Amino acid sequence: MTMLDEDVDPLALERQVCFALAITNRAVLAIYRPLLEPLGLTHPQYLVMLALWDHHKSGSENALSVKDIASALQLDSATLSPMLKRLEALGLITRSRSSTDERATDVVLTEAGVQLRRRALKIPPAVVERLGVGLDELEHLHDVLTRINAAAIAAGALDGKES
Repeated sequence: MTMLDEDVDPLALERQVCFALAITNRAVLAIYRPLLEPLGLTHPQYLVMLALWDHHKSGSENALSVKDIASALQLDSATLSPMLKRLEALGLITRSRSSTDERATDVVLTEAGVQLRRRALKIPPAVVERLGVGLDELEHLHDVLTRINAAAIAAGALDGKES
């Protein structure tokens, strides 16, 4: 959109990126919901598990700290803690005080948490199929959103890590 075009209303709702992102966010989460229900996960819990599965797959024997998970997900610890408690109650993770820093909490996948990854492998292709958008378009969208997120973070948009 160019600001020189006087026929275009810069405040038209349908032209707002924030509106398109808000609608897309709700729509995509609605697609994930029924796919995640059989796994017993909400979308935010799924994101936590993705971070833990990534760490586990990397071969690291070290636990991930709550701070590390919060940083990876751009969340604050207060938002993350209830999710971790629920995942622990589901038997997917264990939380314990760090042996190197008593103020920190370490998170480790249980065997059930590790095994759940196998079932979760069906989620991404099911989402792509339900969206009905080509994989190349989704990858391009991901690239653009990643650049926007990086620019917003660089501008201090998530300094408070509001969720």
